[in-house]
Formats: sequence, C-alpha cells, structure tokens
Amino acid sequence: MYDAIVIGTGISGGWAAKELCEQGMKTLVLERGRDVKHVEDYPTWNKDPWDFEHRGLNTSEELKKQHKQARTGFVTHPSIKHWFVDDLQNPYQEDKRFDWIRGYHVGGRSLTWGRQCLRLSDLDFEANKKENIAVDWPIRYKDIAPWYDKVERFIGVFGEPLGLEHLPDGEFLPPMDLNCVESEFRNKIQQQYPDRHLTIGRFANLTGDKYFEGRGTCQYRNRCMRGCPYGAYFSSNASTLPAADKTGNMTLRPFSIVSKIIYNEKEGKAIGVEVIDANTKETLVFEAKVIFCCASTVASTAILLNSKSARFPNGLGNDSGELGHNLMDHHFRVGATATVDGFDDKFYKGRRPASFHIPRFRNLNSEHKENTFLRGYGFQGSASRENWQRAIPELSFGTKLKEELFKPGPWKIGMSGFGECLPYHDNKMTLNYEKLDQWGQPTVQFDCEFKENEKEMRKDMQAQAVAMFEKAGFKNVEGYDIECHPGHAIHEMGTARMGHDPKTSILNKHNQIHTVPNVYVTDGACMTSSAYQNPSLTYMALTDRAVHHAVKQIKGIQDA
Repeated sequence: MYDAIVIGTGISGGWAAKELCEQGMKTLVLERGRDVKHVEDYPTWNKDPWDFEHRGLNTSEELKKQHKQARTGFVTHPSIKHWFVDDLQNPYQEDKRFDWIRGYHVGGRSLTWGRQCLRLSDLDFEANKKENIAVDWPIRYKDIAPWYDKVERFIGVFGEPLGLEHLPDGEFLPPMDLNCVESEFRNKIQQQYPDRHLTIGRFANLTGDKYFEGRGTCQYRNRCMRGCPYGAYFSSNASTLPAADKTGNMTLRPFSIVSKIIYNEKEGKAIGVEVIDANTKETLVFEAKVIFCCASTVASTAILLNSKSARFPNGLGNDSGELGHNLMDHHFRVGATATVDGFDDKFYKGRRPASFHIPRFRNLNSEHKENTFLRGYGFQGSASRENWQRAIPELSFGTKLKEELFKPGPWKIGMSGFGECLPYHDNKMTLNYEKLDQWGQPTVQFDCEFKENEKEMRKDMQAQAVAMFEKAGFKNVEGYDIECHPGHAIHEMGTARMGHDPKTSILNKHNQIHTVPNVYVTDGACMTSSAYQNPSLTYMALTDRAVHHAVKQIKGIQDA
C-alpha cells in the first residue's frame, strides 16, 4: 500500500514522482522497461562516427527489429537506436500508417526529446470554443501560467523574451546565439514582415551561471539524444527522478508492465494497479490512494481502455465513449532550403543543440484570417556551412582536393514548419484483443490520418517558407513537402481529453477522471487540442498542478 502510484518515468512521470515525493507521499513509480542510471548507462555519449561498427550501418537483422521505426529516418541511427523498442517484440496494428516511436526504459523519451519548450496561450485554449470544434478546454492560460513558471525555473529553459501574447514569455536563462546568417535572416524578416519574428528557440539546455543541483551547463556537443553526462539538458534521469529519490519517499520498480487499474465499485474509486513483471510474467497488485497515469498518450489510454469492470465495461472513466478518440500529432517535414552568398569570412563555434524559431503568424485574430485553413504553424530551422562531405559526389582528387576540403563550404539555410492538427473524433486508437503481445496483453490498433485542414495548411507552410527565403535575397530556394504521417513528430496527444462535461470528455480541469477522481492523467492524452507548440512543457506544468490538487485532496481526507 502506497500513498501514490505513478505509471511511467518520462517527462510527466518523472515530474509527478518528484512532486509527490517532495509533498511527503510514499510513492511507487512503475516503469515497464529496464532501469537506466544517469551517466553510466549512456553507452554512446562520447563516441565519434568511426567508433561504431560497420561505420554506423545496420545489418538486415537489426533493421527487421525496428522495421516500423526505421520509416522515420532517425530512430535506427547507431548512436540512439538502443533507446527505442524492438518492433517485433512490441507489435502494434495500423488501419492507417502511424509511426509510434517508443522508449521503454527509466526516463522514457525524456532522454531523447527535442527539448523545445513553448507555452500555450489563450489563443490555443479558446480556439475550440470559438470555432465550435470538439470541446472547450476547461482551463485558460491564467490557470497554468504559475505552473509554467515553476517548471521552467526547475528544468532550466533558455530563450529571448518577445512580448507576444500568442507565445507567452517564460522564466528564461540566457539565450544561445544566432549565427551570422540566421541574424541576417532575422533582419530581413523584420523589414519585410512586421507581424513575423525570428528568435532562437526556447530549449531546456542549461546556459549561464545559475546553479542546478547535479547538472552542468551545455557543452555545445549536440549529442543530446545519446544521454547527456553533464545533465545539461533536462531529463527525468538527470533531474526529477534524483530529486524524488533524495526524499526517501520513492520506490522505483522497472520491468513493471501495468495491465490495468483496479476499480472498486463499492468505494467508487480506484484502489490500485495490476502489474505484469516483464521478466517473470508474474502478476502483482499494488495499492494506493491516488494513481497518476503518465505512461505516454497511447500507453496511458491503452491501460484505461483495458481497465474494464461492471461499472466501466468500455474502459475506466469512459462514460462519454471518447476514450481513445481525438488522437492528434503535429505535422511537419514541409518547408524550404536555400543557399546564402557572402559571409565567407564567418563561422561559428561548437555544435549548437538548438534551432531558430519563427512563432505562429497565421489566424492570430479576425484581421489575420486565412480562408483555406484553421489554426496555424511555426517554423524551426538553422543555417550552417557545408563540410568535407560536399566532396563525396565530386570527381576531383589529390592535393587540390585536400586543400579545398580544409576550407568551410558555402552557407546553407533551411526550415521546417510544425503545424497544428485538429481534434477529429474519428482519429482514434483501439485495443486489438485478437492480436496479443508476449505478455498476453491486447495490442494497440491505430486509425488516424491528417485531413484536409492539415493538407491546406501544408501548402501555405511551404509557400511562406519559400517566400521568406526569396525576400531575404537567398539563392537556390527550393520548397519541399515530404510525406508525413501521424506519430512521426512524436507529439501524439488527445485520447483522454480534458473538458467540462463527463458526457463529452474523460478528465476535468484538474486532470482527474470525471467519475474516478483519484486517477489523474497528465501526459499527452489529456490534451483537448494540439496547438502548434511542442507540448512537453505543458505536460509538466499540468502534472505539477494536478499533483498539488491531489495532495490537497488526500490531506483533506486525512484531516477529516
């Protein structure tokens, strides 16, 4: 018996563990995969390209094990492939293609996330209601703003204040610098587009001289996804889990697959979780006063769907029938590239692990309404000089070739849009009870696609990227729109949405299941709309807010 159980150890799970433990709650933290200890379990953190077998190429057998994730083009890289699951051992089903990228280990995808931390605003929280789409968010910016502040102060986010209402500023560390070409592009945008802004992205990498316990500042290695031995970027392993462990209140149990949440009909609440030991396949039961589902959007929803009882025959808290529906992800891989003349005497130092960012500028108000699509998008990109690899297709050789390759190549610049996906009821995930996994659990089945609004938005994303580069005077401007499917952005969300009404949503304004108030869902499943912003910062803020609500509820019951 514990005060609290947290399912998952990633971005939201690590944060829930920290906050619950620091509030004095004896907390069991469950992770379905292996343990990963900070620093010592980062096997590739200092490897160079020539240190990998076969020069980084995968064998055909290795590719078979990650055949679905190989579609993304990056998961199977030898420096990071150990962070992602074996598709054969962890299957899922697709009515339509869905690139489900998973990391089953302590820390989850907090070890491999992109680290961009952008706040949502009331433009996002009010959009559904104003446009009569899906359901209204039960919160507004003022409800979450102080929690954004707290999270940013703890994880460390660098950035530049812009004073934009639709992208609120935060508690920032000193920003990383734009390079000379990016600064030139920024100046051109300011001249040509008064309503558009280019800034360095807002990333959870430590800069400046502020002290963060157990963590060091960024070394500009740009090897973040391998696991950072300096703890320079935020991860559960480097930050929240050590903070939870320090309290003495955390019990961490890896290799623990949560199959269902146990509901007690007489008490009208959840009393614990059923766990399958991943190694022995033994079934165990752990009890708690409160349960936090933080296993990730799809995994948390799968657990809820599988938590059936006489009271909830279609899944825990699923009176509305919305559980599993309204699945969203951002669409990207659309934008433009260009070459830049001049700046031949300029270079940059280190490998900055951050991109520039152009915040949303479409559909900000009634005066800026785009007729072909709803909502909006932002851009992320960078400029750099070509290196020796530019010579690979060349036929030159000898001394002249070597001398030329010691010089940096020409400047190039590129940017990709990240667009909002609307919450469509028929974009969904279900459980397939005919195709079970090796632990006898149903597998997830996806039926999800980007629709006309997203397709119309992509046309504008490419057109505007091209136009901005051309107006900046750059050369060889080429637009692109590469095939993109849900899941690829790894921002899946929305399958157990928040809302005012139990008849149309799963969670209330505190992230509690409407009808099972001692179960909280604070990962991406809770999202009512996707906005365009990278969502992890919002998950952490909502988690912190929900934990403090839960602790007040528990202490109130105890005091009574």
